Amino acid sequence: MEVKGPTRFKQLVLSHLRQVKGSLSLAILCMLGFTLTEVMAPWPLKIIFDHILLDKPLPSALSFLGGLFQNGKFFALIFISSAIILIALFRGIFSYSKLYLTSRIGYEAVYLLRRELFSHLQRLSLSFHNRARSGELLTKVTGDTNALRDVFAESALLFASHLLTVLGMFVIMFAMNWKLSLIVLASFPLLFYGLFYLYGEIKASAKRQRKKEGMVASRIGEILTSIPMIQAFGRERYEEARFEAESAETLEESIRTARMGAAATRAVEVISAGGIWVAVLFGSLQVLKGKMAPGDVFVFVSYLTNMHKPIRDLAKLSTKFSKAMVSAERISEILEIEPSIQDRPDAVEASNLKGKIVFDRVSFDYGDGREILKDISFAISPGERVALVGASGAGKSTIVSLILRLYDPTRGTIFIDGVNTKDYRRESLRHEIGIVLQEALLFGTTLRENISYGKPDATVEEIEEAARQAHAHDFIMTFPEGYDAIVGERGSTLSGGQRQRISLARAIIKRPSILVLDEPTSAIDAESARLIEEAVDRMHKGKTCLVIVHQFSSIRHFDRILVLKEGELVEQGTHDALLKRKGYYYELFRLQGL
Repeated sequence: MEVKGPTRFKQLVLSHLRQVKGSLSLAILCMLGFTLTEVMAPWPLKIIFDHILLDKPLPSALSFLGGLFQNGKFFALIFISSAIILIALFRGIFSYSKLYLTSRIGYEAVYLLRRELFSHLQRLSLSFHNRARSGELLTKVTGDTNALRDVFAESALLFASHLLTVLGMFVIMFAMNWKLSLIVLASFPLLFYGLFYLYGEIKASAKRQRKKEGMVASRIGEILTSIPMIQAFGRERYEEARFEAESAETLEESIRTARMGAAATRAVEVISAGGIWVAVLFGSLQVLKGKMAPGDVFVFVSYLTNMHKPIRDLAKLSTKFSKAMVSAERISEILEIEPSIQDRPDAVEASNLKGKIVFDRVSFDYGDGREILKDISFAISPGERVALVGASGAGKSTIVSLILRLYDPTRGTIFIDGVNTKDYRRESLRHEIGIVLQEALLFGTTLRENISYGKPDATVEEIEEAARQAHAHDFIMTFPEGYDAIVGERGSTLSGGQRQRISLARAIIKRPSILVLDEPTSAIDAESARLIEEAVDRMHKGKTCLVIVHQFSSIRHFDRILVLKEGELVEQGTHDALLKRKGYYYELFRLQGL
């Protein structure tokens, strides 16, 4: 499996930000406006205290307000006090606009990432999905993408806004009294050291937490799909105990992450209180000595209070960023994986195939060195009806997977109509092959949608005709909703025979050139099996038909039988010829008491 460079995730993010650069620019302007109003907030009260109530002369920096005072203190008081409401109004407008814009950008980013991740997971080869845990993949598609939602814009802009607010306040504080500013500033290195240290700890804890959450999700998915077996064996308490043990580990790690986040916030609050105490104490002493105005102390305390709030928020943001970075890493790991089965640049379209299949010295393993198929060679002529037989694990289903190009052979070549399967476009090749599996997989939607899954643009007439050919129309019409009846998840509200007939109709509607059946009648009642065999007999005429068979009674009249044993093709021929040879096929036939 090839792994690509760690750029796809960054490219997706940057591409999205370029697409929303207009909204992002407007959000940045709103952020700057909000920061400005934050810095201006305490100044009306300072002017009222110092220059209206205490009658101190205006400094040169505020000389532009001199015209207000010429009309009397009352007029100046009304005008300047109104500025408190005006500043709050603008701050609300800027805050609302920023929040709306960044939330929209964040939700769009989640939609984009989730869509891309879901599409990428579908393209990844079966070799990946056979090793992956579905619950953990589900956590990455849902939980991890949500964790990134705020970071794309809201948290990043909030961080920038807090930083600008703190810097702006410090500039003004230094201009007012640089000595007091330096005293207050002495507590900040301690604050930032604590935040950065806790950030690393929280990130490590969040990574462990996400991994355990994925394991819990996998456990839930596994249990929910195995409820009948669990109840049949009376193992509910056992599964509860296993789930509780895994959930307890997740709970412990979650509490640890929350505790560290709370510790960061409390540490900031304690140090903030110390900074405010210093400002009040030394500022008041400066006022008593006549070196500062009371309004200056008020501005200092107001700034420190408002400054520590962003720093407290930074402590919370560090927790968010930690979790988001873990989620970004987990998503990147998936996006960096390239499908092992890909179309060649010059791949051709598979269309109207005749159905000639040739295996030329084909061997295959799943990457663990244990060969599933060993030097297999055979040829199936167009329109021929061939059975694959052998004990479990002989490699029958692997041959089907290779024909569908769900895997590529480790060695050797597979030809269909004289063309290497690697030279066909995968989607077009699979469209030409109708497949009916032993376990009929249906979706929890209408019968109409399940049948048309083989041909999404199928007409009503085509759907009904496919159902009739598969002997499914009559039982479908027994439902009050007919073809619009919704089946349970995985077709649980239908019988095994009904599910197989819907599955067969789904294959028929494709009008495939090659029909592949994985023992579709082995796990259903005799009547359903007879109807399906009749449908297949009618359908396969003129088409190559490859059937995996476990019960030999149904293959007496097949054109040819391929006999597999431990990954090797040991015999091939007609039913009668193989029995006369009295080899491995004869042994399997006798074991079934036929």
